Amino acid sequence: MTCNKKVLILGVASVQMDAILELKKMGYETHACAMAKDGPGADVVDYFIEINILDVEELVGYIKENQISVVYSVGSDLAIPVANLISERLNMPHFVSEETARICNNKDLMRQALGNDFNGNVNFQVIKSEEDKLNLEFPFIVKPADSQGQRGVVLVHNYDEYLESYRLAKKYSRSGLVIIEKYVSGPELSVNGYMVNGEIKYLIASDRETWPQFTGLIHKHIVPSDYINNNIENEIKEVIENACKKLQIENGPVYAQMKLEGEKPYIIEITPRLDGCHMWNLLNNYSGVNLLKLTFQHLLNNDTSELDKIYDEFNEGYVLEFICQEPNTKAKYKDYEKQIKESLSSFNYYKEDDMIRPVNGKYDKIGYFIYKK
Repeated sequence: MTCNKKVLILGVASVQMDAILELKKMGYETHACAMAKDGPGADVVDYFIEINILDVEELVGYIKENQISVVYSVGSDLAIPVANLISERLNMPHFVSEETARICNNKDLMRQALGNDFNGNVNFQVIKSEEDKLNLEFPFIVKPADSQGQRGVVLVHNYDEYLESYRLAKKYSRSGLVIIEKYVSGPELSVNGYMVNGEIKYLIASDRETWPQFTGLIHKHIVPSDYINNNIENEIKEVIENACKKLQIENGPVYAQMKLEGEKPYIIEITPRLDGCHMWNLLNNYSGVNLLKLTFQHLLNNDTSELDKIYDEFNEGYVLEFICQEPNTKAKYKDYEKQIKESLSSFNYYKEDDMIRPVNGKYDKIGYFIYKK
């Protein structure tokens, strides 16, 4: 297949590399930009340019000069509002408005857009300063209003912990706002969905196993979920469907982090994009649908036929496990050599002994592998 369409991907992290490789398989010319050539996507893309992904004017200039057909990003809340702002301005294909993408990128705006009376929203409070009176009882979660990658997210049990965590979260918050949320004590889920003309056409929840010593930091994604029955599955679908209506997500991928309390699902985060954890790879093995391919076929050609490939009965269980290590240490993979060799697929973000760059600052992903449950 050959085609003259060109796609610009914002960012060069490993999830952007997935997108670039998929686009190249589909026959598209690939372009990517980032502040520095410091991610694996830069090594596989046809054309790389050093541009800050937040520099709208420079991006617009590059798009016009190179006759780019589509600008997009995978797994990045930071990049999606920029991609949609540019797409609206230049009348390029896009799934949601810049406003929707921006609301989902700001946890306070997302919570407010859903509303306190929304079934599945978590009680929350936006904090502007240390002097603000707290309306929630301990324990609760403290997080920056607008960061990603679990940066600055802490579970606190008392006021001293709160103050320390507030100051940390504020450092990671571009707006300076911090949000506190009621702690939901049950298991965590990742929910990957796909919307076509306002209807959920694909929805799979997976167990989100986190590192016990680091609140919210992902260790494994597991399908099928051990915690979901038919009632919970229907409740999750209803919550996601209603949230998408409120947030005006009518087409394209939708990704949500949720928690269960009993049989009641709560939205922790929801966003109109593919996840940042390579879940398309896991779910392709499990369900037969390649969400990454579907997203680009839909965006570029209005083709959603990939959804027809969904299995009548899903395969046996699968696990996507992350290899994590403390930042500012040298990457070590020797303990995982056997698992990687026997896995269905894997990728190391670094070479052996490369220095690990801080992302969440606590326990950063350095690779992943997928295997049967």
